[in-house]
Amino acid sequence: MTPAAAALAGAAADALAACEAHLRAVVGGGMPQVAAPGADTLDAGGKRLRPLLVLCCAGRVADPTQELIRAASAVELVHMATLVHDDLLDGATMRRGRRTVASAQGADAAIQVGDYLFARAFEDLAAAGEPEAVRVLASSALDLSLGELAQGRAAYDLALTERAYADRVRRKTASLFAAACRLGALVGGIPASAHDGLARFGDEVGMAFQIFDDILDLTGDPAATGKRRGADLRDGTVTLPVILALRGEPELADAIRAADDEEAIDALCDRLAANTGCAAARQRALGHVGRAREAVEGLEGPDVPALLAIADGVVDRYS
Repeated sequence: MTPAAAALAGAAADALAACEAHLRAVVGGGMPQVAAPGADTLDAGGKRLRPLLVLCCAGRVADPTQELIRAASAVELVHMATLVHDDLLDGATMRRGRRTVASAQGADAAIQVGDYLFARAFEDLAAAGEPEAVRVLASSALDLSLGELAQGRAAYDLALTERAYADRVRRKTASLFAAACRLGALVGGIPASAHDGLARFGDEVGMAFQIFDDILDLTGDPAATGKRRGADLRDGTVTLPVILALRGEPELADAIRAADDEEAIDALCDRLAANTGCAAARQRALGHVGRAREAVEGLEGPDVPALLAIADGVVDRYS
């Protein structure tokens, strides 16, 4: 952790604790059959990066209003809902070292819990008293859905283009980062002139975050990531390091199609991790981080040093 990131973590500790307490109250306020597994999903933890973006873009990391806590929590609830649904669609059995809702309680429960978390997000955000914020999060939720559909249509498509990959990631991941930044600006009363720059920052950081995550799927230590290597290969999700590896080594396609057991997938992960595609994907991600930093230069109102620490932290996560 860089000094700037450590300082941000310290400054935001109380605010994130308040957000966590609010999340617990919101999730626990429903019927037991959805509230209990929702609480388990919350207990699994996470980086809480999206709520942190809300707070930083509002310029109130240390002393958020209740309305900001609601906005930050709403973004995290949407994120949690997508994880529950994604795990069902992907057939994932573990996330962050815990059994997924779908694995532990079945498909019907996963659908119900995900729907519940989505509903609670919008109910709570509406109470923040900023109608435009509800529209922003709703638009992002639509993007998330369209991104998931695009991912399903492109499953096992080894001819997927880099542009199609970027469009999918922009909807499925970056849109919620951008929404978090715009929500913070709206609810925090930041001048409208800064809103678009903050949303661009979120979009670029979200793109970098997903590219690094896709690299980690091939190179990461399962003990650190909380999931098996090669999850994307198993469910047919073609990612940027694979696209770039195939560009330089087309014969990898046969190995990818033939990898049908754990040993073969582990060997394929090793091969892809050593391929120049991972290094090239990392450079793409670093480009997004650079553009994120440029997007907030000179903005007044948001906590720009904290945002820059977040951007650097995305890189540190991979390094």
